[in-house]
Amino acid sequence: MKAIIIGAGRGRRLMPTTAETPKCFAEVHGRRLLDWAIHAFAGAGITDICFIGGYQIEKVRREYPQFEFRHNAGWEHNNILLSLMHAEDAMHGGFVCCYSDILFTSDVVRRVLDNPADIVLSVDTRWLERYEHRTQHPPDDGEKVTVENGAVMRVHRGIPPRAAHGEYTGITKFTPAGAAQLREHFTQAQTRFAGRPFREAAVFEKAYLIHLYQEMIEAGVKMAHADTPGNYMEVDTQEDFELARQYWQVFVLQKP
Repeated sequence: MKAIIIGAGRGRRLMPTTAETPKCFAEVHGRRLLDWAIHAFAGAGITDICFIGGYQIEKVRREYPQFEFRHNAGWEHNNILLSLMHAEDAMHGGFVCCYSDILFTSDVVRRVLDNPADIVLSVDTRWLERYEHRTQHPPDDGEKVTVENGAVMRVHRGIPPRAAHGEYTGITKFTPAGAAQLREHFTQAQTRFAGRPFREAAVFEKAYLIHLYQEMIEAGVKMAHADTPGNYMEVDTQEDFELARQYWQVFVLQKP
């Protein structure tokens, strides 16, 4: 199975850290975010990595020649969904995708791999503990999920925190059949909504990945969830970066 890391954006909320380097180059406990991801995937048996870059992609190419690369040249004008689909040709054998601005462990990856469903979202069930110190990224901004009988029913920022089962970590597993469903629904949505509003996005090109997920769920596509009680942190803002450098090892060591 392949890992696809989505890392095209600049990460303006992580300035000044991203002034001259990609967001995934931010270092926590002596490792770049990207190195933590490589380590987590390798611990789950995944060493084949495709990196989708945009901002400062040449620096990633130079430092990680072992990667397969896809270039999102229009990264300033699109968003995570279109960025991921730059690697559409690499999805046929199944894959695990993730955002590039997150910290996670091999256990999180193994949990999605161990779930036999065709599409499996990783969900942090202890997510609110991470938000206790976050002022720049409140719970209302989290990509929250509701579930029922093992299936994700809704993935949306607007879910009230108390109603959420957890927060989507940005990590999803697709089997070859699941990848085919993703590609099919992306093509349908792009055909219908290109240049037009799509769900909460002002235009389809600015859509988030969770917008297509919810579109697929409402069309009857089953998405399972693999819960993790922590072992995950998002590094979206400069405040998050400082919190990660202070608490990441604590979060990892405290969780099974």
